[in-house]
Amino acid sequence: MREFGNSSGGNDLTVAIIASRFNHFIVEQLVKGAMDAVKRHGIDEDRQTLVWVPGAFELPLMADQLASSGRYDAVIALGAVIRGGTPHFDYVAGECAGGLGRVALDRGIPVSFGVLTTDTIEQALERAGTGEGNKGFDAAMTAIEMVETMRKVADYLQATPEP
Repeated sequence: MREFGNSSGGNDLTVAIIASRFNHFIVEQLVKGAMDAVKRHGIDEDRQTLVWVPGAFELPLMADQLASSGRYDAVIALGAVIRGGTPHFDYVAGECAGGLGRVALDRGIPVSFGVLTTDTIEQALERAGTGEGNKGFDAAMTAIEMVETMRKVADYLQATPEP
């Protein structure tokens, strides 16, 4: 049996972080968490790009632009969509998630989903906390692991003849 995953490498990666300005006071904490994870894995600042967009709905379009450039190994999307009294939440959260997933599949690179979808501001603040309670940190870790795992699987598939 061959097993892939659980990688903690990453120092040779180039990553893009896209962040929504809407709910900035929460998303700013997610960005700090993501940057902490990237720094802990030895990714130099010159291999990081941070792009701010108006809201979560705009994240997929920017993710597609960055992913299609060929300059990045992974894209980390960060935002916060908090349920209100209208169905707006459902549309924004659903389109954001679906769009980011399509970008990953269409472009063949990890697009990590670090967009909070919560019922309350308090829940969002809890998920944007410090350290490992920060979903921005988690999204960056996911992106790093996916790149490393995809590289290993690609190397294996290229080196191993078909049965």
